[in-house]
Amino acid sequence: MRQISANQLDKLNSRKPLIVVMSGPSGVGKSSIVERLLASHRDFVESVSATTRKRRTGERSGRDYFFLSHEEFRNKKKKREFIETAEIFGEFYGTPKKPVLEALERNRTVLFDIDIVGGQAIKKWCREAVLIFIMPPSLNVLRKRLVGRRTESESQVKVRLGRALKEMKVWTKYDYVVCNDDLERATALIENIITAESQRVSRSGTINFTE
Repeated sequence: MRQISANQLDKLNSRKPLIVVMSGPSGVGKSSIVERLLASHRDFVESVSATTRKRRTGERSGRDYFFLSHEEFRNKKKKREFIETAEIFGEFYGTPKKPVLEALERNRTVLFDIDIVGGQAIKKWCREAVLIFIMPPSLNVLRKRLVGRRTESESQVKVRLGRALKEMKVWTKYDYVVCNDDLERATALIENIITAESQRVSRSGTINFTE
């Protein structure tokens, strides 16, 4: 019988750090799921994006976003400090590379709340990333959630719903799909996905990145 050393056993039982990308239409509940995951797991951290949009009431730089001027954003992009960038409704968004690498070095699982284009860019940057698409129960429910946030005008809600229809057509590019018909249930499903992925035999414990 082949024996397993104590060091090998510790390695097998330890949770491997992951990059977990969650995408879906605006208002589907991605932020709420991330908040619950962070509250339950000390070894999880959220990737904070940079943006040029104006700060909303209650938002803090470094917690919700890194708020940058257009000039600051362009300079950082030129220096290749972002994993990916995108323009949405006339404003720029980007994922800073350095904090993600530092978190992984500390054996932390990094959670991303990001759009589909950004999710695909992260998968290209790191092929071991786990992509999860969050689906709404219906467009009617999604509309009610968007209206309930009171952060967009009626015309903006219509634009977001139109965009949601397009986004939901590309769910096949993701590794998993979770319907957020119940926040507690959806969060539990994603926890199970993360646990299973972290214990996959095919994961060697190393993560590879493209430049």
